[in-house]
Amino acid sequence: MGRNYESLEELKRKKKLLKSEITDLEALLTFKNTKESLSAFTNGLSDQYLKEKIDEDGEETTVIRKDVIAKQITSEVKDLFLSKNTAMGIAGSAFKGDAMDTVIKLAVTAFVANYAKKNMKSSNWKKKILGAALIYVAPMALKFIRTKLEAYQKTKSVSSMEQLI
Repeated sequence: MGRNYESLEELKRKKKLLKSEITDLEALLTFKNTKESLSAFTNGLSDQYLKEKIDEDGEETTVIRKDVIAKQITSEVKDLFLSKNTAMGIAGSAFKGDAMDTVIKLAVTAFVANYAKKNMKSSNWKKKILGAALIYVAPMALKFIRTKLEAYQKTKSVSSMEQLI
């Protein structure tokens, strides 16, 4: 079951290596370096949104890079409205109904986000729990409702096609 070691020195080296690995993991789990810990948990996804800054007291703090988030959001919204070329992209998406679908998605997202933000700032603990639940549950609920509506629309269109035939 256990591995046989050739000498006591080899066993001591292995023990020292394991202790250093454990201290590294403890530092990661206790968020001693917030940016590094979040980077490890998100597999590097959060690196572009965080930066380390030294405050007036000389302490190193991690801050959110709002400029990167704003640029990414504006580029995504711009790409949604201006697909391949400007006039034909807007006209084509409006003709297909994609523009209205996108506007509805953005409106629902803004409404839910503002409602959750308002509830999180409330002093009532029930509203805070509701706000946190909205942040985590609302995307899943909206996705579930959307899939159910798409399935209903497909069955409705199939039945109407059967009636035509």
